Amino acid sequence: MTLKEAQEKVDDWIKKYGVRYFDELTNTAILMEEVGEVARIMARNYGEQSHKKSDQDQSLSNELTDVLFVLICIANQTGIDLEDAFKKNMEKKTKRDHTRHKENEKLN
Repeated sequence: MTLKEAQEKVDDWIKKYGVRYFDELTNTAILMEEVGEVARIMARNYGEQSHKKSDQDQSLSNELTDVLFVLICIANQTGIDLEDAFKKNMEKKTKRDHTRHKENEKLN
């Protein structure tokens, strides 16, 4: 699935099941909440935090997908073509950082 197809799929879902998009500020708050859930899983699975019983059913893939869904919602409602924006961002990063990380002593 392309990013464009994902954006269309989310838009169709919102129109069919979600009634309408939440406003941009609400979606930004929801995005932060979802990112926090990813951070919680990461801290417990890869960091030093211990698991609580309430954490046991949480899935990193599910939470990352929740982040992606809300991110796509924000892109859709603000008129951003994520596929085009991603392509431009990768070109920017490549131009700016094509030797930066290879020359970073901390990474070698």
